[in-house]
Amino acid sequence: MDDLNAFLEPGMLVQNPERPDWGIGQVQSNIGGKITVNFREEGKVVINGSRVMLLPVIEDDNS
Repeated sequence: MDDLNAFLEPGMLVQNPERPDWGIGQVQSNIGGKITVNFREEGKVVINGSRVMLLPVIEDDNS
């Protein structure tokens, strides 16, 4: 399976749809399909980008 998250770059906000309890995370790195994300509720997690599709999050500045 191809890397489903190749477009993710450091600083982007994401959610893991398989673990909504982790909250929103910020991408720290995306190297060779291994994405390191610092989640608000879980901390730093390394995710295999070929197995999990992270969802980009757009936070509204007006909220």
